[in-house]
Amino acid sequence: MIRSADIREWRDHDVVDLKQRKIGMLEAIYVDTATDEPAMATVRTGLLGHQRLVFVPVDEAVLGPGYVQVPYAKGQVRKAPAIGTDDILPAEQEESIFRHYDMTYEPGASGERRLARR
Repeated sequence: MIRSADIREWRDHDVVDLKQRKIGMLEAIYVDTATDEPAMATVRTGLLGHQRLVFVPVDEAVLGPGYVQVPYAKGQVRKAPAIGTDDILPAEQEESIFRHYDMTYEPGASGERRLARR
């Protein structure tokens, strides 16, 4: 699991799947607004000029020397909901990210966002 103190240290490292296949580069961490713990990462994928940021859960991520390993297949992560490299995550898109990974989505008690970028 990625701890809040580790976030800056692991930006721009490779993100790999369980078979060590490179998915992309870790761009940013989104925390769960209820716990302030890391919940999702954005991974920069694609070719120069056509890059995007896909979301992947980090609750079971493993940190290695120069990489972050996630327990999801490269294909599944690459098909995850994405945003442009200069975009922000629209609140209405949060639920689709959780659904993509078969995770339960519950907004805050007053309907507030579940994810916040750090």
